This record gives sequence, structure tokens and C-alpha cells, in this order.
Amino acid sequence: MAAASVKRSRERKKQPLEYSLLYTATFCLIAAGAVMVYSASSATALLNGSGDPSYYLKRYVVFAVIGLAVMHSVSRRGLNAARNVTPVLLTASFVLCVAVMVPGIGVTVNGATRWLAAGPVQFQPSELLKIALVLYSAQLLAARPSRLESVGALCKPLLLVVAAACLILLKQPDMGTALVVCFSIGSLLIAAGVDRKHLGIILLVLIGLALVFAIVEPYRRARLLSFVNPWQDAGGAGFQSVQAMIAMGSGGLFGVGLGESVQKIFYLPEAHTDMILAIVGEELGVVGVTALAALYGMIAYAGFRAAKLARDRYAKLLAAGITSLILSQAALNFFAVMGMAPLTGVPLPFVSYGNSNLVVLLGGMGLLLNVALHGGQAAAGSSGRRGELRAIEGGNAATRRDSGRGDGRARRAGARGRGRAAG
Repeated sequence: MAAASVKRSRERKKQPLEYSLLYTATFCLIAAGAVMVYSASSATALLNGSGDPSYYLKRYVVFAVIGLAVMHSVSRRGLNAARNVTPVLLTASFVLCVAVMVPGIGVTVNGATRWLAAGPVQFQPSELLKIALVLYSAQLLAARPSRLESVGALCKPLLLVVAAACLILLKQPDMGTALVVCFSIGSLLIAAGVDRKHLGIILLVLIGLALVFAIVEPYRRARLLSFVNPWQDAGGAGFQSVQAMIAMGSGGLFGVGLGESVQKIFYLPEAHTDMILAIVGEELGVVGVTALAALYGMIAYAGFRAAKLARDRYAKLLAAGITSLILSQAALNFFAVMGMAPLTGVPLPFVSYGNSNLVVLLGGMGLLLNVALHGGQAAAGSSGRRGELRAIEGGNAATRRDSGRGDGRARRAGARGRGRAAG
């Protein structure tokens, strides 16, 4: 018993700062999500739903527990398992995303067909698709760095696969997830070291296509116009944006008090899902919104630092990709709720009510925790090569400053803990 206790104590000491920050931020966001989901949904669930004010809270907690179990399992299995399952995961997510559009199979909610149903449980395959695309892109860019040398090499097959995924998502329609995918893969390309000229070409093409798709589809055009001036049609297309701004403005510095929101009671649609930040702003004010932003900042710092200190190219890219995925989704939600971007229906990571999103992102966090704790451990076929990425590591000088080593190699994750244990 004493020996086992000493062993566990030493293992805890080995945990690097990045791992602890990621774990802390994730649990704090889930705790905040449970509180705010109950606050935002209790009135509508009681008056216009199941009659149980804690209905959405119970479901949130159940899926949070499932997600945490997935996170724990994934964080222990290592990255080789992720590499092996990536082709199956990508193929399955494409098939499921197409299946939701087949009549009689997909479930339509608020005019969008994005879900598959199994009894009372609904699953959104697009959530699985975005994490599968990050895994696939990291694996491809790590295995074949030569693809970074030209736009044509990037297109076949990486950008073509991403483009196909985005077209399927826009067909559902799910413009928000398509944007998150584009931002995440774009960040991954930057981390991989794609030439600025090539990035500029890709960006110009994306902007042109985005404008075309936004103008052609009536509902997207309405959202774009309502973003420019939501008060012009405050009772129609701009209703949700206007109500969100009223909620945010009503909170002031410290908010009206937890549970005291007025906007959540039939004024603000989907208050417990993608608009939950507005309720945070109303009830907890600028202080509450800033606290959430600080938690995402912790994930940003720890995630990119874990990528910097990882041992091989695949682990670096995977950590950078998953961190970018979480941050892209959070930033898009923040901007949309605060009226700085069109509404896209993207949930706030770990906080909004959304079963599929919560479980999938917790699974992604498990991979990120694995990289933070073990440095990724050189994946199969990498022969232990580091494969430095200057965009992540900040150049050799920054790496030497961080590691304190004369050979320019970054220290391994957990090295601080081993040093303390040895001392």
C-alpha cells in the first residue's frame, strides 16, 4: 500500500505544467457549463418542455461523464491508436454526414438536417467529421512534408478532402462547422510551415467561395445582412442577434446575478446552446465573460506549448490542430454572440448544451492531454525524429531558452517533474 502510494505521488509530480493547465481549464469549463446550462434552460424546460427544470442539466451531466470517460481513455492509449483509427474514423464520419441527408434517416431541427437519432439520443456526425479531419491532416502533413512545397501538392488529396467535407456541411446546412473546419485546417497549415504565398492563394480562394455561398443561399444572405444591421429587422432575421446584445448589455460589469436573467425566458432562442455566452454576460457580466475567455486562454497556452515541446512532427501537429479546433470554435461563438460576426450556430466548447460536441471535444482533449503528458512519444515509423516546426517552436533560440540545452532540442514533457523527483 505504502509503495503504491509513493508511486502515485511520484507520477503526480511528473505531470508537466501543460497537462495540469489543460485538465484544470477543462474541468472548470465543464463546471461552468453545468451551472449555466441549468440557469439558461430551467425556465423554458419547466414551462414549455418536459416539466422538469433540470431536464437539460441532467442530460448535460450524463454526456459530460461519458465524455470525461472517453477523454481519460484516449489520454492513456497514446497517439499510435489515433493514427491507426484515423482512416476508419474519417470514412465513417463522411458516410454518416451523407446519411443525415437521406430522407427518413436524418432528423431535421429548425430547418437544418444535421442529426441522426437513436431513441431519445441525437448524434451530430459533423462533430465527428471535424475532429477526424484534424487527425487526418496532421497525419498527412507529418508523413509527407514535401506536400508543403506547392499549392497543387497540398490540394491532392488534403485540400480536396477538406473541400468535400465543407460542401457536405454546407448542404446540411451547417455553415458554422464548415467555418470551424476551415479555420482549424488553416491554423494547422500555418503550424506545418506552409509558405506565406501559398497561404495567401488559399485564403483568397476561400474568401471568394465564402462570398459566393453566402450570397447564393437565401438563409445565409439573410444572416449576413442581419449581422451588418440587426436592428433593421429586429423582429425577424436580426431577432436573435438583437436579443443577445440586449442580454450582454444588461449585465454590465458584474451582471444581474446568477439565475436572474430575463432574456432566457422566451426572449433569446436557444439560450442554453449556442447563445449561452449571452446569458453568462447578462447574469455574471463582463467578469463572467472574461473568466471564460481566460480559461480558453489557458487551453491556448498549454496546448501550443505542448505542441512546441512534443518529440515528433505528428504529435506537434496533432496538438496544434486540436488546440486550434477548440479555440476556433470558441472565438467564432464569442464573436457571433457579441455581434462581431454573423450567427452560425456554433456551440461554446465544453459550456454549451450539445451532446455530440461535448463528447467529441472531450475526446480531442484526451489526445491533447496525452501529448502534454508524454510528449507524444515518437509515433510508429518516425524513428524518434523530432521534425522541428519553426512556426510552433519559434526558432532555435527560443527552443534553447526553453530547454536550457546547448543542442537546441526542446526538453521532453514531464522533464520538470523528473527533475523534482530526482531532487
